[in-house]
Amino acid sequence: MTDDKTARSRDTLTDRLKADDMIRSEAVEAAFRRVPRHLFVPAGTSIEEAYSADAAPPTKKDVEGQIISSVSAPFLQAQMLEQAQLHPGASVLEIGSGGYNAALIAEVVGPAGRVVSVDIDPDVTAWAREALDASGYGNRVETVCADAEHGLAGSSVFDAIIVTVGAWDIPPAWLTQLDHDGTLSVPLRMNGVTRSIAFARQADHLASTSAEVCGFVPMQGLGERRERVLQLPDGHGRYVRLRFDTGAPEDPNLLDGVLADMKVRVWSGVEFPNGVSFADLHLWNACFLPGFCKVAADEGTELAQDRKSWFPFGCVFIDSFAYLAVRPAMDGAGIEFGAGAYGPNGEQAAAAMVEQIQAWDRRARRGPVPTFGFWPDGSDRSHIPDHVALLEKHHGLVTVSWPRASRP
Repeated sequence: MTDDKTARSRDTLTDRLKADDMIRSEAVEAAFRRVPRHLFVPAGTSIEEAYSADAAPPTKKDVEGQIISSVSAPFLQAQMLEQAQLHPGASVLEIGSGGYNAALIAEVVGPAGRVVSVDIDPDVTAWAREALDASGYGNRVETVCADAEHGLAGSSVFDAIIVTVGAWDIPPAWLTQLDHDGTLSVPLRMNGVTRSIAFARQADHLASTSAEVCGFVPMQGLGERRERVLQLPDGHGRYVRLRFDTGAPEDPNLLDGVLADMKVRVWSGVEFPNGVSFADLHLWNACFLPGFCKVAADEGTELAQDRKSWFPFGCVFIDSFAYLAVRPAMDGAGIEFGAGAYGPNGEQAAAAMVEQIQAWDRRARRGPVPTFGFWPDGSDRSHIPDHVALLEKHHGLVTVSWPRASRP
């Protein structure tokens, strides 16, 4: 592979990220044009995949074949670097290693900056260390193998902390090691839905300065949060799986045999044009829809055969469950949202989902993007507005707020 070819690949990737408004600053642009991403991906990865804006090549899987470490997609890395608002000479703690992102950070903060990359997995830190050395960044990035839940022992505060694994909570140690005027950029999981949020301090809590849709492998170690999974058999050896971050049914046995009940559908009247993201609908439901869950269907199940007519989010209502359904609308230029449901109370489950679809349409769809807050244990919560969503964590409270919006 020639240097000219990899340089052209870096330029092509960077141009794509700029055109898509993922890269907005000259410093981040320069970093993407310099750092050789192909040296940080697994051997055998094609040059096309190495420099694809959307590709996240896995670097490690667990015994069940689940990806537990990967080189994050460039578009996500660009977004988070822009969110962090780094400057030359800054000190940066990266939580979740891999090498490439740390090298990008090193380019942005320059020779006078400091970059520390920490990961709980010794295989991952060894991989990162080898790639950093091979790419010429070995003396500009410090790698540490540790569980970052309790911070970095013996280290001072950082101007920015960038978390590159999915986090369910924000532990106190991160706030202790973040400079008073620093930025925390973290992919925060909120009832199963994740946003990469840039937080800045505001009095005794954190307030978001930006947020982006994202997806990351989950955190390991003390900060790990496992989802609860309910398997619903279809009677033919296949399953529909409901995954709960919080709010799993107290008596899951009530759902026994639910797939044998007749399926019902209820439509909302809410239409949406094709090609436009409605990711905030999922976030709204994660915040306000009781029994919210993610849905997955084995091939061969009735749901899987109808896969193009639904999205993998749902809710449980007593002995029934509903999922987000869609059908063509707007003369083929869009879709209408609704809910499909199984179970004795399927109509009520579908109605509960449709009610929240309509609420999102009235109150949030046309307004400003939602904002987020994190209120650590011990902070004064009396200033939290009444209309925001509240998501309890181990170390504090997450708030999600949609500024009230009315129809034009």
